[in-house]
Amino acid sequence: MTRPARITLAERRARLGVRHHLAVKARATSPVQAANGVVALHATDPASVFLALRARMAAPTVPGIEQALYEDKSLVRLLGMRRTMFVVAREMVSVIQSGCAAAIAVRQRKRYAQILEQAGAGDAAFFREVGDATLAALTKRGVATGAQLSTDEPRLRTQISVAEGKSYASIQNITTWVLFQLGLDGLIFRGRPRGTWISSQYQWSPADVWLPGGIDGMPAATAKTELVRRWLAAFGPGTVADLRWWTGWTAAHVKAALAGLEVVEVDLDGETGLVLAGDVGSTKKPATWVALLPALDPTAMGWAQRSWYVGEHKAALFDRSGNIGPTIWLDGRIVGGWAQRTSGEVVYRLLEDIGSEAVKAVAAEAARLSEWIGPVRVTPRFRTPLERELVA
Repeated sequence: MTRPARITLAERRARLGVRHHLAVKARATSPVQAANGVVALHATDPASVFLALRARMAAPTVPGIEQALYEDKSLVRLLGMRRTMFVVAREMVSVIQSGCAAAIAVRQRKRYAQILEQAGAGDAAFFREVGDATLAALTKRGVATGAQLSTDEPRLRTQISVAEGKSYASIQNITTWVLFQLGLDGLIFRGRPRGTWISSQYQWSPADVWLPGGIDGMPAATAKTELVRRWLAAFGPGTVADLRWWTGWTAAHVKAALAGLEVVEVDLDGETGLVLAGDVGSTKKPATWVALLPALDPTAMGWAQRSWYVGEHKAALFDRSGNIGPTIWLDGRIVGGWAQRTSGEVVYRLLEDIGSEAVKAVAAEAARLSEWIGPVRVTPRFRTPLERELVA
C-alpha cells in the first residue's frame, strides 16, 4: 500500500502566503482576485471586508473597493456558510446560494413562523405575505432602507417580545426578520451602507439589480461539490473536520461533495488531510512577509484546526465564541495582535520573539495601516482579550 505524500508545516505556510495573496509578490491586482483567493470574505463586521482586501492587494484604496462592491457589483454581500455574512465574487453567488443559503432559508423561515405563532402575532402565511409585499415595495423603489420599507409595508412594524424572562429580553419589530429572510432566499441584496465603510446600516435592492434575471439556479449537489473544490484549492490541505466547520454541513454532506471530486489523502504530520488531485507538489517559499489582518479575517477563520498557525496564542486572540481578533502574521503564522485606539494610532503586541528585522517590518506595516485607515475608527464587532488590553 502506497503511503500518502507528506505536506510539511513549511509547505502549508508557503501555500497560505501565496494562495491567499498575503506574500508581497503574490498580492492581488483587484478586489475580485483577492476575494477569490480565500473563496469568501467574512463580512459580519463590515470593516473586516475592507481591511482583509487591503492586506491582499498590491494597491488597495477604499474608493476602489467601494467601486467593486457598489458600482461594478463584481463583489456581492450575502448570507452563506454557517448562516454567516460573506462578500464573494459575483461568480460565487449561485454556488453559495444553492449549496448553503437555500437550506438555511428553509429552516429560518420555519423558526420565524414558530415565533410569530407563539406570540400570537401571525403564522407562516402571514410571514410570507409580508415578505412578498416588502419585495414588491423594494422593487418599486429600486433601493431602500428597512425604515423606508416599513412605511410602505406597515406590517413590518409588527412587534414581538423576544426572550421573555431573560436578562437580554427585548421587543423587536419584524423588519429585520423579513429582510434577513428575503436575503437568505436570494431575492434581495445589501447595497451601499449609510455612512462610511465601517457602517452596517445597509440599503437594499432586489436581486436582479445586482444579477440581471436573478440568481442562476444550480443543483445543490453540484454547488456543494464546487464549493469544496474552491475551498481545497485555496485552503488545502485540510481535513474533513475543517471542511465540516467551514461549510457548516453535516458529515454526510461533506462526504457527498468530496465524492464528486478527485482528491488524494496526504499526511499532515500524522493527521490525514486532503488536497485536490495533482496538488501535492511543493510551493516556492515566498520572501519574508508581514501582514496585519483584521478580526474575522478569512485566513484566520479558514480552518477548524488552527494550532499550526495560531501556536500558543489562542487565549489572547479569540473570544469565547471562537471569533478571532486582529492579528499579526509573519510568514504564515500568527505572532501577535493589533488594535486601533480612539486617537487613530494602530498599536500592537508581539507574542513571541521574531527577530529585529521582522520587528521593524511589523512597525512599518502598522504605520502604513494607520495611514490607510485615516480618520475612521475601527472597533471589532467581537472583542478579544488582547484587543481590549491594547486599547485600554
